[in-house]
Amino acid sequence: MGKCDVVDYEIFGDDLQVVEVELDPGETVIAEAGAMNWMEEDIIFEAKMGDGSKPEQGFMSNLFSGVGRMIMGESLFMTHFTHGGKSKKRKVAFASAIPGKILDINLGDSGGEILCQKDSFLCAAKGTSLEIAFQKKLGSGFFGGEGFVLQKIKGDGMIFLQAGGAQVIKELQVGEVLRVDTGCVTAFTPDVTYDIQRSGSLKSMVFGGEGMFLATLTGPGMVILQSLPFSKLADRVFRAAPASSGGGGQSQGSGSILGGVANLFER
Repeated sequence: MGKCDVVDYEIFGDDLQVVEVELDPGETVIAEAGAMNWMEEDIIFEAKMGDGSKPEQGFMSNLFSGVGRMIMGESLFMTHFTHGGKSKKRKVAFASAIPGKILDINLGDSGGEILCQKDSFLCAAKGTSLEIAFQKKLGSGFFGGEGFVLQKIKGDGMIFLQAGGAQVIKELQVGEVLRVDTGCVTAFTPDVTYDIQRSGSLKSMVFGGEGMFLATLTGPGMVILQSLPFSKLADRVFRAAPASSGGGGQSQGSGSILGGVANLFER
């Protein structure tokens, strides 16, 4: 794997952020399909099955990489944005699909590798390698929010991750344990031990509302958390939707007595 392109960037916004990446002639940034917001002239883009980190890779290797992305629930293709001009720098911008933050990470300063949830990746400098990482424990695959696989990102350049709500970075010491809602884990370094454990007693599991299982992260290493996973946000929106729209919720908000009375007069 060669060195990643060195890109400049700026992140705009507070809770609905966008990252604008500045490219020199010939530089490339790779991104998830549909993540681009705007781009200046001389920026050309092409959908490819591979991430471009191994130019010598053949069609079958790129196809296998694309199938691996489909297993993770991502698009078969990634989009490569390249500065095709010969003079001044040009910019291309990418935004998260959910309300939250964009986290900028220099892999060259972070050990060259990070593991993240399958939908956390937004964009990165060309030369960054994206692979699927199978979980060692079967329980993690069945009950973790990540499914059977996590995404492994390797390189020495800038990557940008997306997360819902606020992002919190925890530096775990040797043997330090953090128990987390599975959907709230955005990413962690490879030295962190990851497992799934029962959240508590049977009563707590059924009626506690915190899920049946929690992710257990053991240090040393860095863990990045998100306060509002998209799955949790979507579930709340679905439950709050009017019953007529198929959401099964209450039009005046869950638990609203006045809303229920109003519905009686509407019938």
